Amino acid sequence: MATSPIVIQHRTGTYPVRFDSLARILSDLPEDCLVITDSNVDSFWKLEGKRKVVVPAGEGSKSLDQFGKLISDCVKLGAKRKTALVALGGGVIGDLVGFVASAYMRGVPFIQIPTTLLAQVDSSVGGKVAIDMPEGKNIVGAFYPPSAVYVCRETLSTLPSRQFKNGCAEVIKYGAILDEKLANELDSIPLHENDERLEQVIEQCIKLKAEVVAQDELDLTGVRACLNFGHTVGHAIEQITGYGPILHGEAIAVGMVVEALLGEMMGVTPAGIADWTDQYVQKHGLPSTCKCLNNENELVPAMRSDKKNEGQGIGFSLLTRIGQCKLVTGVEENTVAAAIKEACKRYAGD
Repeated sequence: MATSPIVIQHRTGTYPVRFDSLARILSDLPEDCLVITDSNVDSFWKLEGKRKVVVPAGEGSKSLDQFGKLISDCVKLGAKRKTALVALGGGVIGDLVGFVASAYMRGVPFIQIPTTLLAQVDSSVGGKVAIDMPEGKNIVGAFYPPSAVYVCRETLSTLPSRQFKNGCAEVIKYGAILDEKLANELDSIPLHENDERLEQVIEQCIKLKAEVVAQDELDLTGVRACLNFGHTVGHAIEQITGYGPILHGEAIAVGMVVEALLGEMMGVTPAGIADWTDQYVQKHGLPSTCKCLNNENELVPAMRSDKKNEGQGIGFSLLTRIGQCKLVTGVEENTVAAAIKEACKRYAGD
């Protein structure tokens, strides 16, 4: 466990990321709070003496319908301006509850208790909250920092193996874009469920993200966009497959391979890094390709709503070497389609 909280800077102040047991965290929650969780988490971690709302597990709950239902639930359960909404769950719950908190009574306190590896290392930190629409991933949302983030290692013990690997995608992304030492270490010795390095790696990923967010909290300069390596393609995969059959981390893993290859084809990424990325994700039990890559005519248009886009073309975070990347905008759609076709051809047999 971290000996002291990590302090995250944002435009109006700070909030702590604290590592502790779930029991202690739950006992320290404000008396006037409303815990929102999902059906999977609720089956493992029973809450006593707290108002609670349970939503269906899965990406499908990050929807406009569920957003509206939770607003109504807040009213019915008597949530006031100072009532803290507590997101107990993975990235779906964190994004959904954060967006509800940003809108309910024009903004109420919001606490994150991420229960998955993906949420602990990435989505719970940085203040981005959102819901999905048929037109795109996270297309409706806000920048709304939490009051606190509480990381509880024991919640990872309930994760199915596939969900743990799902979180590994964001972990290995941080090494690829920001920390060559971490990338090389994870490439040599992949992360696993009972890994003694787990808490250290989680803390390192949070610190890496905190440094980036402090420089570009509102995603205005392109600095924060570097965190989106693999996400332009990955979000499109999630969209065209209906948000669910392919998990977020699995889609991002495929996206990182395609975008590394795109970078090579554009002369931004050194030769050989696409093959390295292909092996890097597979060592963590993640896919490096998927059947929907065969449908570039649907994938490429799905990228048009990506928030990194500026003017004509599509925006990508591309590796300039292992441990470093940059935002490249205005990439022509036919170039993207060519990279997808090449990825299908090169990695179909993996």
